[in-house]
This record gives sequence, structure tokens and C-alpha cells, in this order.
Amino acid sequence: MPSAPGAGRSAGVHFLATPAIAAHLVQSCAIGRDDLVLEIGAGQGALTRHLATTGARILAVERDDRFARRLTARFRDQPNVRVVHADARQIPLPRRRFLVVANIPYALSTTLLRRLLTPRTALHRAEMLVEWGFAKRICATVPRHAEQAWWAARFDLHLVSRVGAHHFSPPPRIDSAHLSIRRNHFPRSAEEALWTILSTAYRQPATPARTLFDRHALRRAGIRPSQPTATVPPHQWAQLARDLSPGRTWPALPRRLRT
Repeated sequence: MPSAPGAGRSAGVHFLATPAIAAHLVQSCAIGRDDLVLEIGAGQGALTRHLATTGARILAVERDDRFARRLTARFRDQPNVRVVHADARQIPLPRRRFLVVANIPYALSTTLLRRLLTPRTALHRAEMLVEWGFAKRICATVPRHAEQAWWAARFDLHLVSRVGAHHFSPPPRIDSAHLSIRRNHFPRSAEEALWTILSTAYRQPATPARTLFDRHALRRAGIRPSQPTATVPPHQWAQLARDLSPGRTWPALPRRLRT
């Protein structure tokens, strides 16, 4: 539901209007009957109705009173669907492993990904519709910002396809993207090392990596010692963090990354 927070319902909301795209988004998540699925911004239920057929436990979050009431009435005979009248920026996230399928407001993309991709998140995978430019930025081979690299080092972010504005009603001014997120096997024990490495590297983008980090460790991570830090992709920084983290004390993660 791409929109700006606080926008009027008639002017700011763009509902997914193509059932085939909704069905594909749900199918892409490979949902099993034992899964817990969080849907953010359920709106009129375009995704909810496909999620309900999976047999999984569905938490359909919707902050608008009217839509929440309509969804509750629509799915009251389907016990696996629970409509949660709340703001997705504030609700507690599940503590058990969960999946996300969502068409999220453009203006909330960064806020929601910060919540979903925290170090203590139980998110396993997600299939989301987000703003096209946002998806391109966070899925770049070398993200522009340290926080985006932090996400990409710990999760596999994949821009699946472009979704034209005409698939929404009313159509937004810009296209959307199908963004796929998968948790990778990055160890929690190396998270503090990873953030220290990323924040150091991104503060000095033109600096050769050898001036900041051990040459031998860089080579083991596949990073050329002469390589400017701005050209190193997140998965190589992740490998460097795995290599350097044991036996060292690293600064604690900033609060904004932990909460």
C-alpha cells in the first residue's frame, strides 16, 4: 500500500489491483502450514486472501480503523487469519521464526526494514513490494550507505522484478519493485566486528583497504589490499568480519541497530 504516512485515504493510498501479482508474491515466499506470516498494511485484503489459503498462521496488520474492521469481518470464518489493528512501526515483532509478505508504504520503507532486519529479528524470509528506486539502492552490488551494507551483509536482498504503477489503484507516480529477502548464515558473534568494519570503511570510501585492515585477512576475504573501500561489496566485508571477530573485543552495536 504505497503511501505517505498521514495521507488521506482518497489521495495517498495505492492498492494492489492485479490479483496475479498478489498470488505470485505469496507463492514466492514458499509458505508452509506451520509458518507464521506477518502481513504489513493489509488494506483491502488483496494479499490476505491469498495468504489465507496457505493454511499458515497469518497476522494481517492494518492501522486504519475502517479497513481493519472490514478485514475482520471478511476473514472471521478463517481461523488462521488474525487481523491486528495497529501501526507496523510500533507493534512487537514475533519472537518465533516468521515470514513477511507485504505491500508497504513507500515513505516507511527504511523504517520498516530497520525493524525487520535488526540483529535480534526472527525474520526468516520476506517478499515485499517497495518503491523501485529504494529497491535498486539497497540491492546495489555496493550499497551507498553503511546501514544498507549492514543489511546486505546479513541478509540476501534480491530485486526480483519491476512492478508498474498501473498495477495499483489509483496508480502512484512511480513504479514499485518485488523485493525478496532471505536470511543468510552470518553468525551473531561477528555482528559487532561487521558493524565496526563497515562504519570504518564507509567513513573513508576512497582509502585503500590495506590502510585500514590486515592485508592477509583482506586477501582471505577476497578483497584486494589496494582496493578502495567504496568498491567492496557487503558479502566480502561479511567474510572479513567472520575472520577477524574471534578472540577480539569489538565496540557494542549502536542502539539504533539493536532496537
